[in-house]
Amino acid sequence: MTSTWFPRCGTGLDVDTLRADTKRSHLYNYTEPNDCIYNSQSHSPSSLSLLRSQTSFSDSSSVSEKIIKMASHIVGYPRMGPKRELKFALESFWDGKSTAEDLQKVSADLRANIWKQMSEAGTKYIPSNTFAHYDQVLDTTAMLGAVPPRYGYTSGEIGLDVYFSMARGNASVPAMEMTKWFDTNYHYIVPELGPDVKFSYASHKAVNEYKEAKALGVDTVPVLVGPVSYLLLSKAAKGVEKSFDLLSLLPKILPVYKEVITELKAAGATWIQLDEPVLVMDLEGHKLQAFTGAYAELESTLSGLNVLVETYFADIPAEAYKTLTSLKGVTAFGFDLVRGTKTLDLVKAGFPEGKYLFAGVVDGRNIWANDFAASLSTLQALEGVVGKDKIVVSTSCSLLHTAVDLVNETKLDDEIKSWLAFAAQKIVEVNALAKALAGQKDEALFSANAAALASRRSSPRVTNEGVQKAAAALKGSDHRRATNVSARLDAQQKKLNLPILPTTTIGSFPQTVELRRVRREYKAKKVSEEDYVKAMKEEIKKVVDLQEELDIDVLVHGEPERNDMVEYFGEQLSGFAFTANGWVQSYGSRCVKPPVIYGDVSRPKAMTVFWSAMAQSMTSRPMKGMLTGPVTILNWSFVRNDQPRHETCYQIALAIKDEVEDLEKGGINVIQIDEAALREGLPLRKSEHAFYLDWAVHSFRITNCGVQDTTQIHTHMCYSHFNDIIHSIIDMDADVITIENSRSDEKLLSVFREGVKYGAGIGLGVYDIHSPRIPSSEEIADRVNKILAVLEQNILWANPDCGLKTRKYTEVKPASKNMVDAAKLIRSQLASAK
Repeated sequence: MTSTWFPRCGTGLDVDTLRADTKRSHLYNYTEPNDCIYNSQSHSPSSLSLLRSQTSFSDSSSVSEKIIKMASHIVGYPRMGPKRELKFALESFWDGKSTAEDLQKVSADLRANIWKQMSEAGTKYIPSNTFAHYDQVLDTTAMLGAVPPRYGYTSGEIGLDVYFSMARGNASVPAMEMTKWFDTNYHYIVPELGPDVKFSYASHKAVNEYKEAKALGVDTVPVLVGPVSYLLLSKAAKGVEKSFDLLSLLPKILPVYKEVITELKAAGATWIQLDEPVLVMDLEGHKLQAFTGAYAELESTLSGLNVLVETYFADIPAEAYKTLTSLKGVTAFGFDLVRGTKTLDLVKAGFPEGKYLFAGVVDGRNIWANDFAASLSTLQALEGVVGKDKIVVSTSCSLLHTAVDLVNETKLDDEIKSWLAFAAQKIVEVNALAKALAGQKDEALFSANAAALASRRSSPRVTNEGVQKAAAALKGSDHRRATNVSARLDAQQKKLNLPILPTTTIGSFPQTVELRRVRREYKAKKVSEEDYVKAMKEEIKKVVDLQEELDIDVLVHGEPERNDMVEYFGEQLSGFAFTANGWVQSYGSRCVKPPVIYGDVSRPKAMTVFWSAMAQSMTSRPMKGMLTGPVTILNWSFVRNDQPRHETCYQIALAIKDEVEDLEKGGINVIQIDEAALREGLPLRKSEHAFYLDWAVHSFRITNCGVQDTTQIHTHMCYSHFNDIIHSIIDMDADVITIENSRSDEKLLSVFREGVKYGAGIGLGVYDIHSPRIPSSEEIADRVNKILAVLEQNILWANPDCGLKTRKYTEVKPASKNMVDAAKLIRSQLASAK
């Protein structure tokens, strides 16, 4: 028998390491078992000491059996690992440098650590099957055997080869479409369905992972994407009528769900979580009826299980709430009470007797410490409605959308750090609230939490009076350029002299290992500024020469100096803080490290002019200045929650406006202001669309309202559904817009076929850069001809779907050459036609 006490969630440190390394802690600083005291030297909230109970056990694998579990629940957890272990394992496997067994070993270790840390924190309802090698919706597609025919799957358990072909494509066939997961920066692989799809139980992952956790002594709640949400998040496959009713497939997929649920029950599962997030959307009556019918059909199979239906990301509409709480066979309902505060009123007005409420009061979308007093007050009010033993403290959604663990942030400013909570800390928060609700409130912890919140409210570093005045002065103008886009395009063509169907790329070029090394060493002060600038200049020259060799018309400098399109700018703006390991999964192995916007935003000095002017001096062709727009910076950051988002966005817009005007003064005649995330910020409820689009589009116009007619303003958007906001895109009043098009089967073209008039320049992406596949020039030319059947030739551009940062030069060179060759072929055809 050994006596052990538990370190903070996710640290993986033993007691001796923790005692020797007290600098690693922030809000929860462990000292001795059973203590929860202020550090006697500082008395600050960041030095609060918190320890879990001392526990003795002989078998660490069955630790969950030794801990008293409070009514606490985590919807889901980040997969990548605290140091992006899964990312590196995936990329090594894809590059053929490691085996499938190696990948599975890394994955199993990550899962085991996640389950163990939740168990050690005292979490009662621990999720399984939220881990994915690419995406949870793709996992569901595999479970249902719904593999599109082009991947050659016939029957049997789906392996990694078919799985990754669907996600990434392969040498012979393209990947499935990828789009944003609701209003997050996470992307999912869109199922392609039709009346002829033959569904079968083809991936036993959910059951296998439940058994895997159980073997480690952790009883989990298996999580499945619910059947109705799965279908409503799908699309009609190519060749299937667009009017095809996806919900007509419910009778075909429910038998597979029944098989999975039956196996989970046989394996010993007592709870199951079905995620039905589409319930927060505006659903027509027949879609709500589909939920009623589906769960009635599943009722007998679900018998004997406790069933949680989980929703998240917004308020649930009243009709959907009524439908949800009436579902047969369901034991519990989960709600996002952070972004869905109006749902509280629905619960208070009526909640089904005897059912459980999983109350999502800890924010799964942001990194600010929870307001314990406010959350506990909410929980206590709900307790009076649903009953003391029927309320479970939960996260608002999966913690997939937040960073992993603050313990890895050894260089983050102590004051700001005391205001934050990453996924590991949110597990602590959920369990602290559950204990408090059960009458075991940790007074010292709650006091420290209140002190940290007060510190943030009163900190002088949060407020900049000059910035607030400048933002307030924006009211009263719509900030449009002085002339219309047609006149501007004429003036720009006289200056730029571009051919029909001009070619360009979206901005970034491949980031090699050597390039990342130089940047990393410069940041660590191991490389002098002179040597760093020299290395970047050489890289820019290489990229410029390559584009000239390929005969691309409008060039980019390749962005070798940039780590990330948001972080790079945030590092040079006031009001931002940065993490070392605050990575969040965007898709597959791609992770982003969102900045933390903690205060008012301003631009102390020029950010990109030096590099863009350098690149322009290397060529006589137009060189694009490359900026990230204010809405994208906002939506891809962890944003302060102490003022409305639009106010922060206007502040960022003013900072970018300064940069645009400095680029113009520096001789840059084409400036791209990326708004890749404008669509993803669109609220999930239609009643909130107009307000968001008004301030988001206005923010973009603010950035470039002061430039001359001859300065061409581009913007870029990617991987989302744009058809419903096309008029707002037009209202942005950019001179040229480039939009992802190839991976989504050119669905955006339908907007223009339906008569939407668009007079500005437009580049609908002609090949998918998120796949290693290299399209032929004939394939690209065919795609361009489809576009020309709908749009005027004088406004059309040829470009990839997105930036080339994640690709290799062995892919970029032939794909770019084929794009240019296709453009030249089309030009000659158009000339012959004349």
